[in-house]
Amino acid sequence: MDQIIELTLDAIAHGGEALGRHAGQVVFVPYAIPGERVRVEIVETKERWARGRLLEVLRPSPDRVEPPCPHFGPDGCGGCQWQHIAYERQAELKGEIVADQLRRLGHLVAPNVADVVALADDDGLLDFGYRNHVQFALSAEGRPGFRRAASHEVLAIDRCLLLAPRLDGLHAALDLAWPELNGITLRAAVHTDQALLLMETAGAELPELELDLPAACAVETPAGVQALVGEPWIEEIIAEQRYRISAQSFFQVNTAGAEALVEIVRAYADVQPGDVVLDAYCGVGLFALALAGVAAEVIGIESSPSACDDFEHNAADLANVSLHEGAVDAVLPALRGQEQRVDVVVLDPPRAGAGEAVIRELAALAPRRIVYVSCDPATLARDSVHLAAAGYRLVEAQPVDMFPQTYHVETVALWAK
Repeated sequence: MDQIIELTLDAIAHGGEALGRHAGQVVFVPYAIPGERVRVEIVETKERWARGRLLEVLRPSPDRVEPPCPHFGPDGCGGCQWQHIAYERQAELKGEIVADQLRRLGHLVAPNVADVVALADDDGLLDFGYRNHVQFALSAEGRPGFRRAASHEVLAIDRCLLLAPRLDGLHAALDLAWPELNGITLRAAVHTDQALLLMETAGAELPELELDLPAACAVETPAGVQALVGEPWIEEIIAEQRYRISAQSFFQVNTAGAEALVEIVRAYADVQPGDVVLDAYCGVGLFALALAGVAAEVIGIESSPSACDDFEHNAADLANVSLHEGAVDAVLPALRGQEQRVDVVVLDPPRAGAGEAVIRELAALAPRRIVYVSCDPATLARDSVHLAAAGYRLVEAQPVDMFPQTYHVETVALWAK
């Protein structure tokens, strides 16, 4: 017989689920809000915790709202987790998640976490319509869509409310019929209005397609990216700096968020004339180029070949900027062996974090400040343990809501020696 219980939810978990306690277990409930009284069906149980399927909200939170997307919910698209929560409360919950992860996983007693930065443009709050980059899988009928929540099945999507207007229009114009098509990636630049369609295929033959789209078009095959219409990149302007971003290169998916990150990183880095700055995982140069105007020297490290090509293109006119192509954990020992002086470190590692070995090598360079840009509070917290062990203290963590309607949050953390 199914176990159905009632409980009051009192906190939020990293992953977006609200949680409460019942019969000595922590019970995680997706699509609920802390403070609500709910009735749930237990669908998974372990020794110390269980997961429930929300059946009924008995006492709703005042922060509960009607989700505007028809695809939102446990049987729908898995891209958003929080459309049922008023945006102001979403931002508060993200701050709570960052602080909780730093306490529990980072072993920091009272981490200084600033209020979450909510983003806006000239039209107001950017709680929808913010994504400049989207990857579509294909449904069984060949239509672009996203994975269902907790499933590998692809749900065809006619419109995603998170897409920036340029991408929204490009998505609406898609009409592709190509049997060998495996996936579609769209990118757009807010400030230059450039856009790029990237089609993915496992085959080696380029398609003969009639393309009538307001965008450059390219195909990604096992042999690499090949342009069909225009160039296989876009250009974007962030903080008065122009960046080329190739089809395979990483860049922040929220343009207003990228601008906010640059501003925070500049303030936290506090680069002085004569300083040497090391930008690990530098990508196309978002932070390196933003700091080059003050620093005596900026050194970038990046492993992605396409991002390295973009970095060198973007930094071509900057004599004080150099790049080491390779994995960060392989390049850092060589820099230390050359007795490279480093005053400030900026690192923006992938979701898995930097790890103990990289943190140890960075600390061995003895920078006075380390600015850590993180897209995952849990990995930031785990790396915080290594930073503290290496003799650095957390000055402040600044969450930035780059991903409204989801539980994801970007955080910039300043560490001082």
